[in-house]
Amino acid sequence: MTTVNRAIPAVTPAPPSDDTWLADLTDDGPAGQQALLRLRELLVRASRHQVWRLRDLLPGAGAGDLEDMAQQAANDALVAVLRQLGTFEGRSRFTTWAYKFGVLHAGVAVRREAWRHREVPLPDTLALVADRSPAPEAHSEAAQLARAVQAAIAGELTPHQRRVVLALLVEDVPIDVLADRLGSTRNALYKTLHDARRRLRAALIDGGYIDARPNRSTP
Repeated sequence: MTTVNRAIPAVTPAPPSDDTWLADLTDDGPAGQQALLRLRELLVRASRHQVWRLRDLLPGAGAGDLEDMAQQAANDALVAVLRQLGTFEGRSRFTTWAYKFGVLHAGVAVRREAWRHREVPLPDTLALVADRSPAPEAHSEAAQLARAVQAAIAGELTPHQRRVVLALLVEDVPIDVLADRLGSTRNALYKTLHDARRRLRAALIDGGYIDARPNRSTP
C-alpha cells in the first residue's frame, strides 16, 4: 500500500483587530514590542511608496538616499502615530489610519529636501499678481476681477497674510517648507490662509464682484 504524503497548507494568522492594535501598542511588555515592530514595518512600506512616487522631485538622489529618507520618515511617522493614538476614532481600519502618517511624513521629507537649497520667496509685493498684458475686450470682466483681487490683497490683508497668500498660492511654495522658513507650523499657516481668504471674499462681495451666496437652485 502506497502512502501519499500530503502537504498541510500553512494557516495564515488573522490580522490583528483594531482593539488588539490599540491594546498592544499601549502594552509595556513583549506584546507591545511586537506591535511596535509591526507598526514600523507598515510605516516603512507607506513611506517607501510615497518617497519613490515623488522621486522626480529629487533628480540627484540615488536609491540609497531615497531609502534613507523613507526610513527616517517612517521613524517620524511612528512617533506621530504613538503621540496621536488617543485620537483614533475607528472610522477606518487602524492600519489604514496609521498608513496615512507614513505617506504624510514621507511627502514632507521629500518636499523639504527638494527645497533645501532653494531660496524660498517671501513676497510682499503685488507685482506677482499684477496683470502684465493688455486685457482684450472679451476679457474685460475677468481683468476687472483680477484688479479687484489685487486691490483687496493690498488693502485688506496684513503683511503676514499677504506674504503667506503670495508664497503659497502664487509662488507654489509647499506649506511645510514655508512653515520651516517662517518658524511656524502647518496649522498656523492654514489658519492664516483661511483668514486671508475670508477677508478677500468679504472685500469682493462688498465691491459687487461676487455674490454673497451662490445660487444653489442653478444646476
